[in-house]
Amino acid sequence: MKRTILVLAAAIVAFVAPRGPAFAHHGGAAFDQSKTVTFDATVTEMEFANPHVLVYWTVKEGPAAGQMWSGWLTAPNKLQRAGWTKRTLAAGDHILVSGNPHKDGNHVLQIRKLVAPDGRELPLFEQ
Repeated sequence: MKRTILVLAAAIVAFVAPRGPAFAHHGGAAFDQSKTVTFDATVTEMEFANPHVLVYWTVKEGPAAGQMWSGWLTAPNKLQRAGWTKRTLAAGDHILVSGNPHKDGNHVLQIRKLVAPDGRELPLFEQ
């Protein structure tokens, strides 16, 4: 009986343990949720790829003028369901982007609002 319980417990641990990291998700812990910054910017690139869509830009005005920043959004499949395509943003597009800056001071943003070149606010999540 003891051996059966031990074998069963070992089998459960062997089955569950390797899958533990698959349940993890990084979330927004690296970003300062108490601060929001907004940039008038020009897109330099957009990577429409997993695990997160990345947008790169150069700041046009203000104290950060000329700085290069990047920001991340949700997964491409979620943005597609919200109406995005890999051509939603292109190099040279003028955008207004807001979000939470990285805690370590790197020029990385967790994007919370993005206004397209035509002035409409782009949906950042599927509805």
